[in-house]
Parts: sequence; C-alpha cells; structure tokens
Amino acid sequence: MSGIVNKLKQWVGIEPEIGENDFDYDGIFGGAEQFEEEEELQEAPKKRKSNLKVVAHQSSYQFEVMVTEPKTFEESLDIVNNLRDRKSIILNLHLLDAEQSQRVVDFISGATHAVDGHQQRIGEGVFIFTPRNVSISAETEKAKVLKEALWNQAR
Repeated sequence: MSGIVNKLKQWVGIEPEIGENDFDYDGIFGGAEQFEEEEELQEAPKKRKSNLKVVAHQSSYQFEVMVTEPKTFEESLDIVNNLRDRKSIILNLHLLDAEQSQRVVDFISGATHAVDGHQQRIGEGVFIFTPRNVSISAETEKAKVLKEALWNQAR
C-alpha cells in the first residue's frame, strides 16, 4: 500500500522521506498491490464478456419467400409483419371475394410502400410483395418476343 501512496505523493510533488528502515521494496520490486491490480485487469475482460448479449444478425444471403392464401382480411396484419421481417410474400387471393381481395391488396400495398418495398402482379389474383433488399424484375411477353427475335438475328 505504501508504494501507491508514495507514487501519489510523487505525482503531487511531495517527495517521500526514505530512512534506513523505510526502504521502499514495493515501489522497486512491485508489491502485492501491483499483483492485485494486474489480476483485476486480467479478470476485467472476462467480466465484460459475461455481460455481452448475442443478437441474431439478419444475413444478407438468406432470403425467405412465403406463399400465403388468406381467408379473411384479418390475416393481412400477419402478412405485413412477415414483410417487415424482410420476407418476400407471394399472395394468392383465390379464396377471397373481389371486395375483400381489393382491401387486402390495398392494405399490403400501403405497408410495402411504407417499408420501401416492391410489388408486382404475377397473375389473376396473385401478387408478389418484397422488402427493399429484394428487387423484382419482370419480363413481359412483348419483351420476351423482342429478346428472342434479337437473339435469333445475332446467330
């Protein structure tokens, strides 16, 4: 303990008096306090590691596509929650009447717009909704015919 006190006195500017019997072995050779401090420093990372929490990280390489066929409008909220979790949704509305289908599509379209997502009509009563990290590229029949014509001319 005297080594720490002497170091503090030196830092403040007070020179400790050293007599014949008061030789400071702790200051020269490192006393027990120094070893205790070193042990605390070595244990500190262990203590910090125990306080760490593991959080799941959404991998940019993992995509999930969910196919849903809602029977009621109330299922729309579950679909939107999946979209918020960055899952792509293929929505098949063949189980709903025209009015409910329109309400579901409007609701999910608004949510898709809110999360900067994308949407596309695939077929009669079938839509795809994706989060912003998934883009949709659609090839229409007209574009497909034009592409085949150009490909055949190049040969």
